[in-house]
Amino acid sequence: MIRTLTLAVSGLLAFTAAATAQVTSSLGEEHPVLRSEAVVTGDVVRIGDLIDHAGVVAKVPIFRSPDLGSTGTVSADAVIEAVRAHALIGLDTGGHSEVVVTRASRPIRPKEIETHIADALARQYALGNADDINLVFDRELRTVNVEATARGEVRVDSVSYDSRSARFDATVDIPTGPTSRGRMRFSGRAAATVEAVTLARPIARGEIVKQADVVMQRRLRSETTGSIITDIDQVVGLAARNPLQPERPLRASDMMKPELVQRNESVTLVYRVPGIMLTVRGKAAESGAEGDVITVLNEQTKRPVQGVIAGPGQVVVSTASPRLAANLPPPQAGAQ
Repeated sequence: MIRTLTLAVSGLLAFTAAATAQVTSSLGEEHPVLRSEAVVTGDVVRIGDLIDHAGVVAKVPIFRSPDLGSTGTVSADAVIEAVRAHALIGLDTGGHSEVVVTRASRPIRPKEIETHIADALARQYALGNADDINLVFDRELRTVNVEATARGEVRVDSVSYDSRSARFDATVDIPTGPTSRGRMRFSGRAAATVEAVTLARPIARGEIVKQADVVMQRRLRSETTGSIITDIDQVVGLAARNPLQPERPLRASDMMKPELVQRNESVTLVYRVPGIMLTVRGKAAESGAEGDVITVLNEQTKRPVQGVIAGPGQVVVSTASPRLAANLPPPQAGAQ
């Protein structure tokens, strides 16, 4: 937020008469020049923060600083009026109508606080990997701005967790200055999560899943009982066993190999016995994927047989028995 700076308290404006008397001699040939912007680190803005070549009055405070991490403005006229009492001769405004003043700070961002609390919960309460812990705070986390000179790391002093309600309470110690620290309290809910494969759109039964159809989403571990799929490569290329809706974690039982034969579809029956292979036409009595055993009506003999799906529209009937081989249909065109 940009604010207009206000004059500092009169006590901060006091400066010795002896210092003021030395202004002209200390400036020499360098004329004081107004800056267009300034960065300050303390509670007050000093003449030297706003004016180059301010000489011995450079450290005289004249305005209050903006809040930590925020920016304010002060008009050139206000600066001229504030330094008038200090006999700063020949101030050149450089054509600037105002000075933009920023209060320097060290920002402690919400993610940093959240990470430290998640690490503490993971270590003390066996909630799994810290990256898999979902934290929902009672109050929205905001960036905490501390003095730019603050040293040290954020650390969690104490944390408690109730597994029944999933509530946590943490006290966090943060650096506020070169040697000072402060404490902040945070509370909310914490829950272990897991990355799960979900669909980006509805998928019909038997439809083959493509790369663009799946996304990874984080889900609460308590909502993902069963053998959920956590790797996209385990889904792409498979078909839906039943109609599937988006955003629901996929399980192994939801998927199957793509059906290569559809019920009532005309297929090629391949008979294999030692030394003989022949093909005839058939009609599938059921659907199936590669490797499935299905029943097929042999259209030549009008008898149902069972075979293994070997490819799209192809079912292999195998037998090693010479007696059964004698019952095969006579070779037709295409027999080998």
